[in-house]
Amino acid sequence: MTLLEAAAALRRREVSSAELTAAALHRIERLNPSTNAMQTVMAEAARERAKLADEELARGEGRGPLHGIPIAVKDLFYTKGVRTTGGSKLFESHVPDHDATVVEWLRGGGAVLVGKTGMHELAYGITSSNPHFGAVRNPWDRDRIPGGSSGGSGAAVAAGMVAMAMGSDTGGSIRVPAAYCGVVGLKPTYGRVSRYGAMPLAFSLDHMGPLTRSVRDAGAVLNVIGGYDPRDETSSRRAAENYVPDLAPSLRGVRIGLPENFYFERLDPDVDAAVRAAFHSAEARGAEIVPLPVPEIAAINTVARLILMAEASALHERHLEQRDLFGADVLALLDQGRLLPATDYINAQRLRRGMQREFARLWKRVDCLFTPTTPITAPRIGETAATICGLDEDVRLATTRLVRAINALGLPAVSIPCGADRRGLPVGLQIVGPPFAEALILRVAQALVPAEVPVPRL
Repeated sequence: MTLLEAAAALRRREVSSAELTAAALHRIERLNPSTNAMQTVMAEAARERAKLADEELARGEGRGPLHGIPIAVKDLFYTKGVRTTGGSKLFESHVPDHDATVVEWLRGGGAVLVGKTGMHELAYGITSSNPHFGAVRNPWDRDRIPGGSSGGSGAAVAAGMVAMAMGSDTGGSIRVPAAYCGVVGLKPTYGRVSRYGAMPLAFSLDHMGPLTRSVRDAGAVLNVIGGYDPRDETSSRRAAENYVPDLAPSLRGVRIGLPENFYFERLDPDVDAAVRAAFHSAEARGAEIVPLPVPEIAAINTVARLILMAEASALHERHLEQRDLFGADVLALLDQGRLLPATDYINAQRLRRGMQREFARLWKRVDCLFTPTTPITAPRIGETAATICGLDEDVRLATTRLVRAINALGLPAVSIPCGADRRGLPVGLQIVGPPFAEALILRVAQALVPAEVPVPRL
């Protein structure tokens, strides 16, 4: 059941929030031992909140579609009185005295928070194989990664533990788990969703967004969490809008860009075929497909990686004397970031602004772009290299190759399921739009994705 379907059932009195919450907690109890998707389960608080939601709904005090719906958030969002670790031993006992803005606004919308999801250490990686709290496992194949760093959120939604889980995205960390786990993952425009109270990784690259079981659910969540927050100095004052698309939207007149360079190079053949089929589906629904060259994405990726490494190392420099508290992969990245000259960082930011201007010109020709989310489907846990078109490529670099640049550009993007590979593993389609075009990319996504994404047999 999707979030909006559950909301409708609640209002028809066909089910109660207490029943939905009990079902979510039961599924977590049954499936978490094999997926490790949930880092912290808030069972008692969730039951109390569900009871209150039922009482409010019975009095006609509806707060919107999230009222009474069980949800989860990645374990880097501050939760008042509940441990928030960021997947790190550094913060193993950290208990915030306030909620993150996203959590505050979700609670204000009546959502029932049932738990905190597992993640890659400090959100700095793509596997979610956490050396301190254990590896998160993909519900489609427990021997494979769910993606990262929001792997627990992707796995929890894919496994049906919750209809929505919040993630963060610095170099693909919402869209990659969405692709590998076969769910919907929305990275809004930089500044559309407040980052206040979310543990940062890279201040100028971090984005917050939901992973859901349907496109319309993602829009409903963005309606709640999107908007200006004075506590976040990068928060946009641009007015929010209704992001929930119609059930069967038309694509007539929508110009969809088909990149002629970079995005369709070195892909698994099954990924290539599934994504190209999405172009045909969009064209059959009235869209115009526009082949065009895109700016030099490889260069933007380099700029984005340099900015990430410098900002992450600056952020965590004060902790680096406690070297035994870091996992080996994260520690290596933080050490590398400390070696970067300040001139490289400043030049990267300068180049970034020029690339943003190049993309601004692209939006005069098309309304959105279609690309694969990842060039491969979910690798096995522990794999460090992937063979693509006969060549070995580092799994981390391959996984983020098609998504990283979008963070540096600050553009909105959504990953939706668009088929499966020969092993039955999900393939993701990435839809990228101009700044603050979330409503448009969700409308396009809704026209292509099933009403509810498939659930793995568990």
